[in-house]
This record gives sequence, C-alpha cells and structure tokens, in this order.
Amino acid sequence: MEIAPLSDWLPVQRQPLLISGPCGAETRDQVLETARLLKQHTSLCLFRAGIWKPRTRPNAFEGVGETGLEWLKEVQALGLKTTTEVANAQHTELALKHGVDVLWIGARTTVNPFSVQEIADVLKGVDIPVMIKNPIHADLQLWLGAIERVANSGVKKLAAIHRGFHVYGKTKYRNKPMWQVPIELRTHLPQLPIICDPSHISGKRELIASVAQKALDLGMDGLMIESHIHPDKALSDAQQQLTPEALGQLISQLVIRSGSVQNPFLIDKLMALRNAIDEIDEDILNTLKRRVQVIEDMGLYKKEHGIQIFQLERWQEILRTRSQLAEKLGLSRQHIEKLCQLLHEESIRIQNEVMNTKLEEGK
Repeated sequence: MEIAPLSDWLPVQRQPLLISGPCGAETRDQVLETARLLKQHTSLCLFRAGIWKPRTRPNAFEGVGETGLEWLKEVQALGLKTTTEVANAQHTELALKHGVDVLWIGARTTVNPFSVQEIADVLKGVDIPVMIKNPIHADLQLWLGAIERVANSGVKKLAAIHRGFHVYGKTKYRNKPMWQVPIELRTHLPQLPIICDPSHISGKRELIASVAQKALDLGMDGLMIESHIHPDKALSDAQQQLTPEALGQLISQLVIRSGSVQNPFLIDKLMALRNAIDEIDEDILNTLKRRVQVIEDMGLYKKEHGIQIFQLERWQEILRTRSQLAEKLGLSRQHIEKLCQLLHEESIRIQNEVMNTKLEEGK
C-alpha cells in the first residue's frame, strides 16, 4: 500500500499537528467566529466541522447539510484548510463539489464495508486526502479493511484517526482508548499517520489534556480536538468541546517528546536498559516453557485419574494468592489479574489438548 507522507498534504508549522473546530456546523457566524479565534489562539493545521451528524436517536441535531459547505468555503477564505465527515456517496460528491480540502470517514461508517466502498468508488481518480476513524468497536480488521478500500481507489494521502471504542456501561471515558489497537495498526502500517481524537475518547473537557498528552507520548502524529465559541450551548457534544482560547492554553502546556535519540550518552544508557529487558524477557519465556511442561503433566494426570480440567476452588485460590503477592511486591493488582486470566486460559487449552490427544491415541 502506497501512503504519502503527512507533510506532503498537511504541512505542520508547529507541533503538535492540530485539527480543530466545532463538533457540528450550526450557524454561519458560529463557524466563522470559531475559525477566526482558532487562527488567533492556536497553530491550526485543519479546520473541522460536522456538516452531516449521524445521531444515535432521531430528532437530535443532524447537521445543517449542504448549506454548511458554503460556510467552509468562507473559512478557506480566511486562509485555513477544511475537513468534514462523509458517510455515504452523496456526502462525498457534495464535499468534492464544494472544494473541501480533506475528508474523513466516521466511526459509524467505518464499521460498514458497503458504505466505505460507496465512498471509495466516488474517490476513484480524485486527489484528495482522506482520514479514517476507527470503527465503534475494537475491530482492527474492520479498520484495516476501510483503509485498504480507500487506498484501492487510488487515494495515497491517507491517515487514521483514533477516537476510542464503545463499551457497554459507565466508564471513565466516553470511548475507551484501548491504546493497544492503534499501536497494532501502526505495526501493520508503519507509514500511516495516526491522529488522536481526545474529544471523543474523553467525552468530558476536563479529561482532554491527559488523553492528548498520552497520545503524543505514544508517538501519534497529531490531535483532533473539538472547539466551539460557546461550548455549553453547542447543539451536539457540548461537554467535550473547548473554547478556542482554552484549546490554545491546553496545547501550550503539552510536552512534545523526541521520537529519536541523538545524544551518544543517552543512546548507550537506553541500550543498556533495553538489553536488561531482553534478558528478563528471556528468563520469563524459559519459565513459561517450564510451566507448559508442568501443565502438560497435569493434564495427563487428570486424564488418567478421571479428574475434570477446570477446578473452581483452585482458580479462585490462584487469583487470590497472586493478587496478594502482586500488592506485596508493589505491582498492579489489575495487571496481574489480567496476566493470570491469560495464563489460565492457556492452561485450560493445553490440558484439553493433552486429553484429546490421548483419546485419539486410544482409538
């Protein structure tokens, strides 16, 4: 897959790369005043505004439609590039007709390969950048599939947007970050720029700064943060929008860390620490190998004596004692419980395999 460098289509004057604007374009004055203030208070790379708003329930604000595209033309006259979400072929055709600079495909669309393909078909032969948000649920293959469909249409100016994942029930975040998913995306497509959307992850303006800093610490290429001249009066997602002034202050407080190390002393120290980790990991893997051998023996013993694989009391004992030991050693109890769960699932799988193998041999 050929992907053009981000600098080819979105030059960055200052770090971090910033995409901002209101969740939804509501009025001409709201859009233009937000754009003017963002230009004044931030180093904005791209002005965003939702023209069509996919809402969960009917009778909510669903955007102003094509009228808002005319407002984006006026934003361009201020010297800013623009971007908006397209959810189907008609949206895409209208956005292209009105000269929007960059398109993005939203999470509710990414989840539907038919909709993504409709958009990709419209984009054949069109030289326009496209950003693709992750699907609502943590499905890396769907995310990759949407990126591939757009790339197959000939689009080379591509980026991904990490906006978190929906989980049922109340959580700290509106959408859980699940940082491991965009990290895995980067292992598949290392050349693909990834931009983080702290607004949709957070759902609350007071959490945006910490999410934004985490994204930069993980090496993401930029931030998409929603901004509104009167956030509390916004017609959609009021709690997660910042005033342009507040956004400028937030951006100024973010720490930009280096993605590479040039100082020879720092390189030597970093290499020594990495070598230590490599040695520890080798010890862990050798220990896991010995553990597997013991589990295989246990499976065989249980088979020979008619003992079922899963033993509830033993599993509860493992969780209790390992969690207590973790706390004693100053380790995260939650992390160790997750690790125990993975080890237990593998133990069940190995013992089941041992029993089935012995059954096959006895036929």
